[in-house]
Parts: sequence; C-alpha cells; structure tokens
Amino acid sequence: MYLALNDLASLFPDKQGIQDEMVFHTVTDQATTNQPKGLFLSINEESGELSDAIANGAIAAIWDHQKKLPRYTPTYFPVFFTKDVAWSVKKIITLYKEKLDGETNKRMEITNFILLNKKLLNKNNQTYDIAGILEKLENKRSNDTERRG
Repeated sequence: MYLALNDLASLFPDKQGIQDEMVFHTVTDQATTNQPKGLFLSINEESGELSDAIANGAIAAIWDHQKKLPRYTPTYFPVFFTKDVAWSVKKIITLYKEKLDGETNKRMEITNFILLNKKLLNKNNQTYDIAGILEKLENKRSNDTERRG
C-alpha cells in the first residue's frame, strides 16, 4: 500500500498544484536520489534543489512556507506547505504507519522512505526507518494471531 497524495492533503491544508489521484513509491529528503514517483522533502540546503528532485522522479514536494518556491516550479506540480518540514516527516510516517496497520497482504508494494538528513535525527531523537516500523507491525500481527488460536 502506497502513501497517496490524498493522505498528504489531509495533513497539509496549505497546498498548490494539481490534487489528482497519485501514489508515492519513494519519499526522500535528497534531491539527487533516484525517486521514482517521489515525494521530495526540502528540509534544508543539504536536501538539494527542487529541479534535481524533479529530474530524479519527484512528482510532489513538502516545502517550508517561509522559503520561496523556485520560479521554475511547474504550476501543476503538487506542493504542500508547512511551518516545519522535519516535524512534517514525523506526521507523514505516523500517518503511513496507521495506514499500514492491520494490512494483511504480505506481498504488498510499499512506499520506500529514504531519509538521510541529520536534522531529522537531531530534532526527533529517533530514526524513521520504515522497515523498522513494518517489523513492529508484523510482530504485532503475529502476537495477535497467536493469542487468537
């Protein structure tokens, strides 16, 4: 199950660009990372340029509302504005974890989170490794199944 544009619309009311049905295969804070159907998180200068993110497959972005959006940004390109991009990462992963909770398809396709910015670790004092989140969900499901039968 992929993170969807509609999921973000519920978290970020301040937005621009098309709000069509689309899903994200990748979420990353690095513009130079290959990000097919990607959601780019512009956390700080280390994240890179939006143009690089688009060239590498980004189809939407989370953007600091105080930072000027580049003039070359396509008008149809979905951009969600926030006061704190690093804090928004936590909101996105929490929402995605809730979306996956209870999912029973073991071979489902999931959104790949590639978060390399040190600010995320320093600000939140924990890592947001989606594989770790999924492992916790899988253990929870296993424990629930064992109790039932």
